[in-house]
Amino acid sequence: MTRIIMHGANGRMGKVIAGLVENDPEAEIVAGVDIAPGNAGFPIYTDLKDVKEEADVVIDFSSAKIVDHLLETAEEKKLPVVLCTTGLSEEQLANVRRISREIPILKSANMSLGINTITGLLKSATKVFASAGFDIEIVERHHNQKLDAPSGTAIMLADAINEAADGAYEYIYDRSKRREKRAKKELGISALRGGNIPGTHEVIFAGPDELIEIHHVAYSRSIFGNGAISAAKYLAGREAGLYDMNDVIQNMMSSDAAESGSDDSTC
Repeated sequence: MTRIIMHGANGRMGKVIAGLVENDPEAEIVAGVDIAPGNAGFPIYTDLKDVKEEADVVIDFSSAKIVDHLLETAEEKKLPVVLCTTGLSEEQLANVRRISREIPILKSANMSLGINTITGLLKSATKVFASAGFDIEIVERHHNQKLDAPSGTAIMLADAINEAADGAYEYIYDRSKRREKRAKKELGISALRGGNIPGTHEVIFAGPDELIEIHHVAYSRSIFGNGAISAAKYLAGREAGLYDMNDVIQNMMSSDAAESGSDDSTC
């Protein structure tokens, strides 16, 4: 049983995760943290410092402005953290790396198992298509209430592509002031906002006479909640270090392979 503290318990993702954990026999939320105290089937405190319950891991879906306090308190309590909050500054990211030398931290801009699996596919695809001269574009679509553009996930996908290309690409967010042909090392990132469009990310590899598209649609927040819970189960009990969702996926694949190889039946 993985005992979880939900940091950002009254937020939309906090409530989604609480609902998912209710039906998960391998996990339990023992306490929550939010600006408003209360009880949601578990006690909710205003500060992680005040939490009395024993726990194995913290899941954080809160705000960038309180991440530093969260990490410092988690370091004091020796609590692993699944860090889902985005929009961190370079200084905060440096703090994450520093504290990860003392406690395990799993950080990802997107907790979806689908997106993180696609990230690995993009690295392989880029090695093939970039060298063949294909143009690469990312288009993301979201509802009209989303504040940031492009999305953190779009940047995460672009970074995976650029890593595979040894940093050769320049990110282009707006071509309205350019009157020139597309440069070969441009990586276009476009953001659309409207209505209640579900989170959608599309990566396009456009070459001579063929087009390859990798498409992901998030129909509900449950995909992020399930990913965060899987990450919490993975992170609990790990050594200090900085982890990401690829570690969770690799662990799942290793577990599945071990189960498949454990069949001792004979003919």
